[in-house]
Amino acid sequence: MRKQLDQNGDGEIGIDDMIILALNTPGVHVTRASFLEKELFKNYPQDVIDRAIAETPAQAGISSKDIDRIADAVIAFERNCVSGISAALGAPGGWAMVATIPADIVQYYGYTLRAVQKLLYLYGFPEIRMGAEGMDLDSETMNAIILCLGVMNGVAGANNAIKGMAHALAKGIEKRLLNMALTKGAFYPFVKSVMKWFGVRLTKEIFAGFFKKAIPVVGGVVGGGITFLSFKPCCDRLKDALQDTMLSNPSHVSSEEENEVVEKIFSGEAVEVEFEELDPADP
Repeated sequence: MRKQLDQNGDGEIGIDDMIILALNTPGVHVTRASFLEKELFKNYPQDVIDRAIAETPAQAGISSKDIDRIADAVIAFERNCVSGISAALGAPGGWAMVATIPADIVQYYGYTLRAVQKLLYLYGFPEIRMGAEGMDLDSETMNAIILCLGVMNGVAGANNAIKGMAHALAKGIEKRLLNMALTKGAFYPFVKSVMKWFGVRLTKEIFAGFFKKAIPVVGGVVGGGITFLSFKPCCDRLKDALQDTMLSNPSHVSSEEENEVVEKIFSGEAVEVEFEELDPADP
């Protein structure tokens, strides 16, 4: 199983391996424009939808109440899906992967990443882009996703990193500077800390049988009592962090921590950070 899970070949099982596995599964990647069009067309005219896609839902004048309502519906939908491999993940190729690795691992992280992408799009973040083959992620995108998963799992300090990233994007900081901040600079200490936290967690969960507590595969359906219960609190943490940023709230007032991160991006420096590791099962 270790060989099957170690997607990047570094000999370790980490959260980056789980992300690669999940995003390689058909149906996990969410296209921003298609998602926003689908969610908004019932209640908004096309010109508003077009602006939401070109800019952000908040800039298009969509109320925070409506955005929160859609976000809650997204979380509820993906939470229901996480109790079984649905048609969304059952496209050609999906079942072949499920047959070769622990299905509940793909299931949980696949639906988690679907929720991450949808929440980011609702609250003003840009497209999560895949490689030409539809399966590759650059390091900047990988690290941004890792930060989101850190927020979802209660890793202290990850919230400030996400708000700082939103601040940088809203200020129009050059892609070159933002990429550097994610791979070498301001955000990277956060990324490393989250990866370390997940490394310990995944070792405990996978090899101590956390996922094995789900109902075994019967006729292609995987149960998930534990994952079902933990899914909503994790998504709610990310939603809470995204609700008040410079991308989602025109009246947002930046904190000192956000301003510090942006200053470090311009200077190319890293933010010194110490994490207090929280219990991810604690809402």
